[in-house]
Amino acid sequence: MIRLIVSRSGRSRRAVMLGVFVASVVAAVTSLGTHAQVSGMAYPPMLSRAEILGFVEAGRQKLNYIPGQVLVRFKSGMIGPDQQRALMALRSRPDVSSLKWIGKTAVLTDESQPDAHVLAAQLASQPEVLWAEPNYLSRPHSVPNDPGFSQRQWNFTKIDMPRAWNVSDGADSNVIVAVIDTGITTVNQTFAFKTWNGSAIVDVNVPFGINTDLSGSRHVAPKDFVFWDGPVLDMGRHGTHVSSTIGEDTNNGLLEAGIAFRTRIMPLKVCLDFWDLQFLMSAQGIPGQPSSDGGCSNAAIAEAINYAATHGANVANISLGGPGGSNAIRDALTNAAALGMFVAVSMGNEFDEGDPVEFPAFYARDIDGVMSVAATGPTDRHAFYSSSGNHCEIAAPGGDSSFGVAGEIFQSTILGSDLLGFFPRFDRYTEVAFQGTSMASPHIAGIAALLFSHGLHDPALIEGVLESTALDLGDPGRDRLFGFGRVQPRLALIGAAIKK
Repeated sequence: MIRLIVSRSGRSRRAVMLGVFVASVVAAVTSLGTHAQVSGMAYPPMLSRAEILGFVEAGRQKLNYIPGQVLVRFKSGMIGPDQQRALMALRSRPDVSSLKWIGKTAVLTDESQPDAHVLAAQLASQPEVLWAEPNYLSRPHSVPNDPGFSQRQWNFTKIDMPRAWNVSDGADSNVIVAVIDTGITTVNQTFAFKTWNGSAIVDVNVPFGINTDLSGSRHVAPKDFVFWDGPVLDMGRHGTHVSSTIGEDTNNGLLEAGIAFRTRIMPLKVCLDFWDLQFLMSAQGIPGQPSSDGGCSNAAIAEAINYAATHGANVANISLGGPGGSNAIRDALTNAAALGMFVAVSMGNEFDEGDPVEFPAFYARDIDGVMSVAATGPTDRHAFYSSSGNHCEIAAPGGDSSFGVAGEIFQSTILGSDLLGFFPRFDRYTEVAFQGTSMASPHIAGIAALLFSHGLHDPALIEGVLESTALDLGDPGRDRLFGFGRVQPRLALIGAAIKK
């Protein structure tokens, strides 16, 4: 069995997918049928040519940041001329008008200095600047595996979801859960893209389809922060799998069930996967294929958190992380909780690779209403990959391949074999087993949506109820592996009735 745990070096998920899925995917496939008329690339890309090349170079050099790009927060009261003075400290002396803004945070791209640590240090030393940091890359915290299975959703039985649904039947449509990830496809449409066929850049028609087991009518306020100014499209499967745990349609005779299956889902795309980056490269006339997926920039993650909190999301899930801390993300999480949005964040999959601290999970311990989530397996033991630390707050099923594929988390997502070769398609779905803290975190997000629907609207209170009703595992009390313990949704819902 091939296992991928995305590490500090950012190893390619594409290479692992090729090995895993060439001879697999034997489950039944749901096709979406006829597509809309073929569309050209009518939507402008979100990234400039320089930024696309930055992602490509980050993959080639295995960097955990985008070369030549930093996030900057100027001190209060610093206006245009003051900001320009700070920028003059850089060798290229960029104009303040070239900055992109995420709220009060500026994004600076400087092609003349690819070492973002140098850029950040130069800017941070200026009296006009509060802080500056590289635009670090996060990665999805999941592990794909063969989709053959016998008993599939052991995870829902383990946490007693059927009895929890007796208390809160799938939440309700007034609750909105933002999924900050690789995206969730929001259209049934075929797009004309350019791609690499092994020897040249060619035109190709690429079909996309909405997951038939998560109705498009449940999508609300979708937005793409990285690929283009058009419909949200998932080209990496991760966001779709995560959203399926949160809210996949239930009792419809298709594939699996979801926890909060009556909620609405806000698809927010912050990650470039292999095919995103391939299409962007080819559109710019850059030959060849990317050496890895592009990753998820801290700038995009921070922007998506702010967007979710100000566009009606009650709950958000972030199944992403990396070794690079970010003031921009920490501030966005703090603001989101203050605005009433609960956030679940995956701990990371690095336990057996040195167990480094991962961000943004590390910030959860200091922000009430933001929870870091570790992963457990079928027997409630710590999943071998699940990162640990004093910032760990709660655990949920994330799967453990030590028990075979049946010990992983099955949900609906894009058919993996359709992503192989030079000409992919993204319109067919099947049951796929993943493992990772990426799979644990949406359990907490889904249960938080049930609690919100049950009348508990304060993110800090939601966190408190989840912690106080968790099943204590490992060392007595809070510990590094499980936090306060493994979530128990029925007890949490009963506790919510007492708290509200």
